[in-house]
Amino acid sequence: MGYSISSLDELGEGYGFRKVRRALGVTAFGVNAVVMPPHYEGFLHYHDTQDELYFVHSGTARVEIGDETRELGPGGLVQVESTTPRRISNAGDGDLVLLVVGGKGGYVERDGHLVNPEVDLERRIAFGGS
Repeated sequence: MGYSISSLDELGEGYGFRKVRRALGVTAFGVNAVVMPPHYEGFLHYHDTQDELYFVHSGTARVEIGDETRELGPGGLVQVESTTPRRISNAGDGDLVLLVVGGKGGYVERDGHLVNPEVDLERRIAFGGS
């Protein structure tokens, strides 16, 4: 029986992505944690094939999908199909910690795209994503 154990603190510090899949050896699906500072505006993006599930661990997430905007607190969940553009931001005064799980019949290599790369690419790279 194979397994691995860790914590978000063990996977990194500061803001940005915490590479859960790589660190724990997950192969069946994609999974990362994202830590955003207060009032950080996320990135409008979509994927070619990978659906995503976002879980709000702590803080307040603002979720923008199409014409709908919702705020979700700890325990909040949102599922988004791959090609649907979405933006997840920190709507609160404290840090936002998200767990993001993605896949399409299993793990999918990186297939995310920024909707507005001329606006968001530099910030995205600085945040720890390429």
